[in-house]
Amino acid sequence: MTDNIWMGVGFFAQALFSARFFVQWLASEKAGKSVMPILFWYFSIGGSSILLAYAVHRMDPVFILGQSFGLVIYLRNLYLIRREKKTLA
Repeated sequence: MTDNIWMGVGFFAQALFSARFFVQWLASEKAGKSVMPILFWYFSIGGSSILLAYAVHRMDPVFILGQSFGLVIYLRNLYLIRREKKTLA
C-alpha cells in the first residue's frame, strides 16, 4: 500500500515538473518569442522538491543528487528575479 502511495507521489511530481515546459511553451507562443515566465520556476521547485522526496524514499543516490542540484538552481533563479524587481522598483 505504501509503495502505491509513493508511486502516485512520484507520478504527480513528474507531471508537475513536466508542466513547466507546457507553461513556458504557451508563454513563448503568446509573446511570439522565447520567454521564461516566473511560473516556470515555481513549477520547477514544486516538481523537483517532490521528486527529491520520492528519490530519498527510493534511496536512489543518482536521482537525489540530480534533483538537489536542480533545486538550488531554481531557487537561485527566483532570488535573482526578485532582486531585479526590487532594484527596478
